[in-house]
Amino acid sequence: MDYPITQAIRIFRQNKIDFEPHVFDYVEKGGTKHSSEVLVVDEHSVIKTLVFETDAKKPLIVLMHGDAQVSTKNLARHLGVKSVAPVAPERAQKLTGYMVGGTSPFGTKTAMPIYAEKTIFDLEKIYINGGKRGFLVSIEPKVLKEILKVEEVETAT
Repeated sequence: MDYPITQAIRIFRQNKIDFEPHVFDYVEKGGTKHSSEVLVVDEHSVIKTLVFETDAKKPLIVLMHGDAQVSTKNLARHLGVKSVAPVAPERAQKLTGYMVGGTSPFGTKTAMPIYAEKTIFDLEKIYINGGKRGFLVSIEPKVLKEILKVEEVETAT
């Protein structure tokens, strides 16, 4: 199968990580609902890579189930900050080096703390962005901890 060689894929190769590529037609604003339908998988196992920042403008990444939202209130409380909000798409692109809709937590341009919803690690397999719109990779959730410094949080709503 032909798939894009992104920064995320280079990191998988360097770390000898098993992954399965999934390429599909990207739909603007289709999100995890669209990708889960195309791949015929539960939207809960499609993981979103979201870029947020604290009130002090410190960026961070949150990995969340496709069918859930991040409670910014719970996240701020967990981090011990006043507030947390999503960054603008242009800032997300600058920080990660990826286009919005194709953001992968692997190989971001700027190193940022990464927080993952705790229940992600209960799944057998996750589908996460491979670094390009319309490109997901399926991996075992433990890979997140093997490659990234991930902190588990409980912020899903």
